[in-house]
Amino acid sequence: MNPVHVPCPSCGAVNRVDPARLATATCGKCAAPLAADHPLELTEASFERQVGRSGLPVLVDFWAPWCGPCRSMAPAFAEAGRLLGPGVRLAKVNTEAERGLGQAFGVQSIPTMILFVGGKERDRVSGAMPAQQIASWARSRLG
Repeated sequence: MNPVHVPCPSCGAVNRVDPARLATATCGKCAAPLAADHPLELTEASFERQVGRSGLPVLVDFWAPWCGPCRSMAPAFAEAGRLLGPGVRLAKVNTEAERGLGQAFGVQSIPTMILFVGGKERDRVSGAMPAQQIASWARSRLG
């Protein structure tokens, strides 16, 4: 398999990684694990590097702290990351703190999950879901 570009969740350095080694790969710059064990918190400053430059699919949850369904879905979203494994990166965008990102992607209701592949939007879905449904939805869009 061809190596994929994987931005480091800690320092942002872009690493070339053999897909078979994703689960154990570490950053060549800071030595942090490249397989994040929790969804990354994205800002306008980090979005392009973590999503646009990633060779991995990235599932982004657009949410807000005042949104009850968003807060109740947070543990399920994190669990979906474990179900999807290291081949899909999960990230979150707080639309209250990062209004520009919500506007840029036309997010009108939350929670909204957008699946990015090669830095481009592949598909989106709105509404809270359990972990298994999130993982199944993402897999069906990647298949």
